[in-house]
Amino acid sequence: MNISRDKSLRRTLLITYVFLLFITLIPSVYSVIVSQIHSTQYSRIIANVSTANRINLIAKDDIPTELWEIICGKKKIKDGAQYVMMDDITSGLTMMLMTNKNVESRSKLEVATRANTTLRRNIDMLIKNMKDGSTVTQNETALDEIRTITALFSDIMQDFIVTEIESANETNQSLRTTSVILTIIQIIITVLAVLISLNSFVTVSGAIQKPIADMEKLSTKVANGDLTARIDMPHVKELDTLAGNLNTMTEQIDVLIKKNMEEQKNFQKAEMKALQAQITPHFLYNTFDTIVWLAEEEHTEEVVKITKAFSDFLRISLSRGHEWITIAQELDHIKNYLTIQKIRYADILNYKIEADEPLMELKMIKLVLQPLVENAIYHGIKNKRGRGELIVSAHYTDGTRTSVQFCVEDNGAGFTEERLEQVRNELRTGSEDSEKLSSVYGLYNVNKKLKLYYGERTQGLIIESETGKGSKISFVIPADREMKDNV
Repeated sequence: MNISRDKSLRRTLLITYVFLLFITLIPSVYSVIVSQIHSTQYSRIIANVSTANRINLIAKDDIPTELWEIICGKKKIKDGAQYVMMDDITSGLTMMLMTNKNVESRSKLEVATRANTTLRRNIDMLIKNMKDGSTVTQNETALDEIRTITALFSDIMQDFIVTEIESANETNQSLRTTSVILTIIQIIITVLAVLISLNSFVTVSGAIQKPIADMEKLSTKVANGDLTARIDMPHVKELDTLAGNLNTMTEQIDVLIKKNMEEQKNFQKAEMKALQAQITPHFLYNTFDTIVWLAEEEHTEEVVKITKAFSDFLRISLSRGHEWITIAQELDHIKNYLTIQKIRYADILNYKIEADEPLMELKMIKLVLQPLVENAIYHGIKNKRGRGELIVSAHYTDGTRTSVQFCVEDNGAGFTEERLEQVRNELRTGSEDSEKLSSVYGLYNVNKKLKLYYGERTQGLIIESETGKGSKISFVIPADREMKDNV
């Protein structure tokens, strides 16, 4: 009888162990496969958007500038880098065509390739005519045609970038669906584990009822979301392996959930960078227009001043791809931006930047002040009569020096009470439909960025305003000296 019972026990526990091991592997395999697919899609989208932005700038800005310097005689034809730039554009388009499987994106890339071919043909014709002794007027006319082609190419690439971002959103929706499916699988696994434990409790003799009861308690804790729960080894030969595998299952589920949350966070950071890259050209075009206007009016000193400020502005904006910069660099970035805007709006804008000297070497997430300053200028100062005053400040919140408060204050038109409440509500709830954020899109992005990178350590943007008296937008962040870009 004992021998028969012993064999029955072994057979029951063997079946239990194999079944638990099998269902434990289901979420692991499923998660690994889906994560690999999504990671590949995200990597391709980010690489394509980055490449599209780069070749777009080359086509729209660098090539016309290079050809103009050749036409003006600043460079010889043989010293021009236009064909190197064209090769860079061609290789970028070829690479994106090879890696892109999206039908709509490929269609736009094929149109861009044809535009690129036309652009190269026009450049060849311009260079040939110059070698044959064409006049400056003829060369300028040819250059205008080239600029028209580069503008068309730029529009195509912008449409391609939008398509890629929409593809990224679809991938994100797929990831959310995957998370729901994975949760359902985990619940099913938990239920099955409970049923198996109950069956073993009935089948196995009283000597091993306590280990089985312990396994039942473990499965209940996992079902209730306590993934830190573990079971003590029962020191029963037939049950030791099963108990160990239950602990492994719980640990793997915990790891999978944390990994999924991290992937969501990384995608949000990539989405923020893509949105930031879309907004940048608006300011660039206005600045270039101002430089051209000043040059035409022969304001040499102001051309030098705005060009240097613009150069420093771009250098800090790029900052070699780093997301964290010092507060001193962020304030220099604002100073350069305001220098440019001061030249454009000399009659209506005065500004002042104040900061505690000891906090200048602290680290912060970059490019969060500029949208606030831009909002103050375009929606505050420009909408009032007379000269506007703008103050940007950075101070420790108290004597402990554990946090820093940034303020952007203006004496502009201000918000009505109804509009102020609407803006605050849009900052709280606008994430569901960001295209309906009206004029606070920049504020929304800054608020989202602060919450993304600082989490619970910041309350986000605080807006105070009174009609006709101006506005004050502030936020508080921790005083950090060392931050890494992968935080």
